[in-house]
Amino acid sequence: MDEEIDTRKINSSFLRDHNYATEADIISTVEFNPTGELLATGDKGGRVVVFQREQESKNQPHRRGEYNVYSTFQSHEPEFDYLKSLEIEEKINKIRWLPQQNAAYFLLSTNDKTVKLWKISERDKRPEGYNLKEEDGRIRDPSTITALRVPVLQPMDLMVEATPRRVFSNAHTYHINSISVNSDYETYMSTDDLRINLWNLEITNRSFNIVDIKPSNMEELTEVITAAEFHPHQCNTFVYSSSKGTIRLCDMRESALCDNHSKFFEEPEDPSNRSFFSEIISSISDVKFSHSGRYLMTRDYLTVKVWDLNMESKPLETYQVHDYLRSKLCSLYENDCIFDKFECVWNGSDSVIMTGSYNNFFRMFDRNTKRDVTLEASRENSKPRAVLKPRKVCVGGKRRKDEISVDSLDFSKKILHTAWHPSENIIAVAATNNLYIFQDKIN
Repeated sequence: MDEEIDTRKINSSFLRDHNYATEADIISTVEFNPTGELLATGDKGGRVVVFQREQESKNQPHRRGEYNVYSTFQSHEPEFDYLKSLEIEEKINKIRWLPQQNAAYFLLSTNDKTVKLWKISERDKRPEGYNLKEEDGRIRDPSTITALRVPVLQPMDLMVEATPRRVFSNAHTYHINSISVNSDYETYMSTDDLRINLWNLEITNRSFNIVDIKPSNMEELTEVITAAEFHPHQCNTFVYSSSKGTIRLCDMRESALCDNHSKFFEEPEDPSNRSFFSEIISSISDVKFSHSGRYLMTRDYLTVKVWDLNMESKPLETYQVHDYLRSKLCSLYENDCIFDKFECVWNGSDSVIMTGSYNNFFRMFDRNTKRDVTLEASRENSKPRAVLKPRKVCVGGKRRKDEISVDSLDFSKKILHTAWHPSENIIAVAATNNLYIFQDKIN
């Protein structure tokens, strides 16, 4: 990334067979754990797939960095809310890892209504020589037990088990769009369209409502909450973004209900750019604190903005993700693409940001050099260890050989979910039902 932003090597891709790809296989969230050794994906079928990074071996030093399937489990099942006559989808909306405390790993996963805490642990020994039951689990007849045995642990093939440890439910009337673990590692928040709840990781039967923007008369509703995140170091601070393109920073020390924000970030709209679509495209789909905690990044439909926490009036930096779509907003509105929710991520040092676009393109912006690059995640040009070629989109006029016309972009192929390794230049990109993992070219 230092010398050439676009010299990335594809490292491996977890490709499901296209012929059998169903709606349930579409990846809906991607997340590295705090060390980057594990990578989790959730899909619309309620499954979580965890990949583990290969350890470096002396015989194959280049194999370091390949991610292989470590554990797959069904996190959520489809449910039915009988009071409201509503189906609750099993789709995983978000996954968040907890820092590792012991040999086991813990992650939170959520669908529209229920958050679950999962424990992922390894077993390579099994107890043998029970007194009260046979090896196959049948209870022994007490009259046949004449001697006392000491059970022993026998080695067995490694088994990775995922067990649900906590289920946090019945706290949201609306759909949960984000969860965020606090830096105290004791609490987390879950956010729906109108409310944010604070939970203790040990307590499942109650949560505290810390933000409530529901008006007394729902006809007066003008905005919804789209995303929320805790500050990476200050456990009392969090932000949430809205469909009106505003960001509110709240401090839980000020009051129990954070309806009054302590900072309010908004960019005044340029009246000359006003159009029918202005409000829709200004809605923020993702908000992320930088690792340092100094900056905020927000993603709306056409841009990524970086905000300094000390400057509320306007963003520090604005990056155009796909400005060539401005003339296409009408057709994007008709095919509902204008409501797509793109995510954005920082690299480990906060110097580069990444977000997705259409046609399986994803964009990277180097904050220091101001260079940007468009790359494509697709089966055709992603052979293992091949270098990705930068892509260019041309608008009108003559098209060069390697450019793609804005009219031939495929809007059904979109990169909504991406993740960046916490310390290395390894990225994970979800393209519909395929997961691509790219890493920096190692010279």
